[in-house]
Amino acid sequence: MSHPAIFLMGPTASGKTGAAVALASKLPVEIISVDSALVFKGMDIGTAKPDAETLAIAPHHLIDIIEPTAAYSAANFRSDALRLMADITARGKIPLLVGGTMLYFKALQDGLSGLPEANQEVRARLDARAALIGWPAMHEKLALVDPATAARLAPNDMQRIQRALEVFEMTGEPMSALYAKQTSEVLPYDLLKIALLPSDRKVLHERIATRFEQMLKDGFVKEVRALIEKYPSLTPESTSMRCVGYRQALEHLAGEYDIAELRDRGIFATRQLAKRQLTWLRGMKDIVALDCLNPTLNEAIFNQVDQFIKIN
Repeated sequence: MSHPAIFLMGPTASGKTGAAVALASKLPVEIISVDSALVFKGMDIGTAKPDAETLAIAPHHLIDIIEPTAAYSAANFRSDALRLMADITARGKIPLLVGGTMLYFKALQDGLSGLPEANQEVRARLDARAALIGWPAMHEKLALVDPATAARLAPNDMQRIQRALEVFEMTGEPMSALYAKQTSEVLPYDLLKIALLPSDRKVLHERIATRFEQMLKDGFVKEVRALIEKYPSLTPESTSMRCVGYRQALEHLAGEYDIAELRDRGIFATRQLAKRQLTWLRGMKDIVALDCLNPTLNEAIFNQVDQFIKIN
């Protein structure tokens, strides 16, 4: 017998956290964060991490679980999420998985692809090449060997371009082909997959700009300065510092550009992230698409979930 579980997915600034908290106040759910940035301790402002008051009302699993100097993978997430989902189900509640890291949702539902572990020697070689020709040129090289992966990546998406080239160099096969060959591990849950999609992307972009500007007012740069003082080994290449906004803040603190350019670069990077998230979502099957700009969004989500629970 399968148990029910809910995916609440959406791009950044689509209102996922507020909706999840509202659901948790009405229905027997427990929230599991599906966010590759929220796992890091001390990274609060720049990740829009739920504040202490919100977490007291609606606790989130998989928030603040590792130091910023550590790494966390889709495989780590899948293992942790499956364990937590089993515990939540055993308590008679429903797992509510909330976030915007689409690769984690895919890994959880479809299983892992058997991709090779990171190889620091290969990465160093790719970084050196990128330093000479730039990441857009590296993106062009990726398009020659793995056009499917290149098509869904922005030309400046350093982290993912590097990973795709690393996988090809280590295996001789495109990452897209390895994903296609992956062994499906059936997720033993009946899923309701809700996707929060904007009816007007310009409004989402305005939300993103407003939120990033508020982060700056709330002390985002001060937060990043405190992180690099506490963890001197952090660099723009650290996994945690590749999170949107953090690399730009590091470059600002290094004197590469002023606060106005940090604002512009941070907003641009966040909008690019939202674009990638929307691409993932539009390619997913069996989703219930809801307009994240609808003023009655929470009610619409509640109705979907309530009906789902009654059926299950």
